[in-house]
Amino acid sequence: MQGSLGEKIGEGGTSDVYAWAPGQVVKLFKAGAAQGFGWHEARMTRAVFAAGGPALEVLGEVRLEGRFGIVLPRLDGPSLLQLWETGAMTSEQAGAILAPLYISVHRTSPPKDVLCLRDWFGALSRGTGLVPEHIATGVLTLIERLPSHDVLCHGDLHPGNVIMTAEGPRIIDWSATVCAPPAFDLWRCDINLKELAYAPEGIDGGPAGALNATVWSEYERLAGISPAALTAAIGPYLPILRAAALAEGALSSSLSVRREQLIQRLEADLGSEEA
Repeated sequence: MQGSLGEKIGEGGTSDVYAWAPGQVVKLFKAGAAQGFGWHEARMTRAVFAAGGPALEVLGEVRLEGRFGIVLPRLDGPSLLQLWETGAMTSEQAGAILAPLYISVHRTSPPKDVLCLRDWFGALSRGTGLVPEHIATGVLTLIERLPSHDVLCHGDLHPGNVIMTAEGPRIIDWSATVCAPPAFDLWRCDINLKELAYAPEGIDGGPAGALNATVWSEYERLAGISPAALTAAIGPYLPILRAAALAEGALSSSLSVRREQLIQRLEADLGSEEA
């Protein structure tokens, strides 16, 4: 892959993004476990793009100084999160952008490479080591009792993973892609807004609450599904969502009290499932 490492234009917990070639960037993953994470993201992004979904085209893969990288088209524009946090876009406007993006993902036929929910959670819980073994086992047992789903979910579709380009919003970061109920994807956004410091005042109030409410109401309208049906659909999956948040460190070690509360809630959830 022709190109050379240019200016650093972005960074995250597992990777850094650099200019690469005209109209291209390279997403370089950090050493260690992030290498396998990067390979998986490249595989999922390729699969969704090939299926006609709203993913970017993977232009190539590279290794630079021992780091794995994905070469992608360069997207010029702020993230939806930046526009929302700075007040350049209201919560209602941001939510009205997110909802049709969810629809576009869920209406894409899932590629065969996309993980089922059980394999997705199993890999997540093993990979981070943050979920106590008895909870991980209980969640996997719960998943086995639930019906399988063939709906493509992004798995991490929140305002920070939408880039607002001149051609329209584009979705990035497909590493958490999974086959699951559509409501699973929406609740993942809910938890991200609540737990990933986007909403210090809490999900039920303020801008984050308004954004989340708009996403759900617009999704219901576009999908032709009632609020009651969408809410009921997610009920059995809430312990899985909570355990996934625990696995991803959304409740960090610095918030040990909240983490312990989540563990206790999961133990109660899984205990009631066994009763």
